[in-house]
Amino acid sequence: MKLRWFAVLAVLLAGCSSKPKYDYTQPPYNPTVPVQRAMQWMPISQKAGAAWGLDPKFITAIIAVESGGNPGVVSKSGAVGLMQLKPSTAGREVYRYMGWSGDPSVSELKNPERNISMGTAYFRILENGPLLGIKDPEVMQYALVTSYVNGAGALLRTFSSDRKKAIAAINGMDKEAFFDHIVKNHPSPQAPRYIWKVQKAMDAID
Repeated sequence: MKLRWFAVLAVLLAGCSSKPKYDYTQPPYNPTVPVQRAMQWMPISQKAGAAWGLDPKFITAIIAVESGGNPGVVSKSGAVGLMQLKPSTAGREVYRYMGWSGDPSVSELKNPERNISMGTAYFRILENGPLLGIKDPEVMQYALVTSYVNGAGALLRTFSSDRKKAIAAINGMDKEAFFDHIVKNHPSPQAPRYIWKVQKAMDAID
């Protein structure tokens, strides 16, 4: 009797562990207004996208989700402007990539053109750096979004501690399988929700 009970319990626990730890669709997210506000910066997004090889629609969706199109917003963690860049992290990396010293100032990152240009450049750094080797462009976009909000290292470690093995595992997935992996394995509940919100924002852009 005890063995049968343990067998049933094991099956129940296995079923529970395969379910998502949280509902990434809650609270609800309506992208209409933030997308409308982000669209005013489309001319800059188009310019930055052409310079750094990124879809302006994707840039606009990031702006909508990150700041709602408000160039002056500063988060509690110190992220600044339309694409919510931190001067001492993403801002510094872009400066180093450009061959500059120091960090961008808060006032610089509140400038829409500078912020969008630097945010787009940071996506290029991720694409050509820790995420280099991901072949499927749709999977790459999901990987970029996850890395932008939670770091590339945190993403890759959900696959393997070895970067090459992690990239190889990612290359065995389509975007649906990749997203499912993030839902079930990423330590931050923000990661799948962020992908979901960016996709909703992109779908709302005409």
